[in-house]
Amino acid sequence: MISSETIHSLGFICLVAFPFTTSVVLLPPAHAQTQVAALPEEVSQMQLEPDDSELRPLTQDDSLLSLQGGQRLMVEANQAIEAQDYTLAAQKLQQARQVFNQLSNFYQQLAESFSGIDNRIFNEHRQNALQTAEMRDEATYQLALVHRAKDQPELAVPLLIQIIRSQNPTRDLGKKAYQQLFELGFVGSPFPPSGNSEPTSSATPER
Repeated sequence: MISSETIHSLGFICLVAFPFTTSVVLLPPAHAQTQVAALPEEVSQMQLEPDDSELRPLTQDDSLLSLQGGQRLMVEANQAIEAQDYTLAAQKLQQARQVFNQLSNFYQQLAESFSGIDNRIFNEHRQNALQTAEMRDEATYQLALVHRAKDQPELAVPLLIQIIRSQNPTRDLGKKAYQQLFELGFVGSPFPPSGNSEPTSSATPER
């Protein structure tokens, strides 16, 4: 038989435990309701009002990994050259060179991936790779001229050689790069041969 003292003790324990048990059961739903209520307006706004600039961020002018971003750096570099701030110009040209080089590599990889699968996409990305490679070489040439203007020919030489390897010595930019090497005294033979060579160019970066 359970004594009255034992019944009294159990009753006290139940009375003490019940409020805590109730609070544990009731609090989580209230917290969950607060979270759910805060989300629908934001989510529905994103779904109902799509922003094309957010969906295609690399098409924006302020994007670095884009044709527009590289061109913007080239403009800033030209402005620095006009102000004869060759240190800033070299920084901007190096950044532009890296952007165009990355783009060219990425487009080339995409073109190779679609080779034999979709000629339209293959040709599109191949042309993009060639275009950005041309811009990379132009930025590299300008950077070499900046180094020459800063009396740093040892920094200009490897850049000029990279251009010749990329462009081919018979193309305009390749000829100009070789002419710079000849003027610096790094090579002894002009190209094209004497009588057909272009006039000596200035060490001032082109604008």
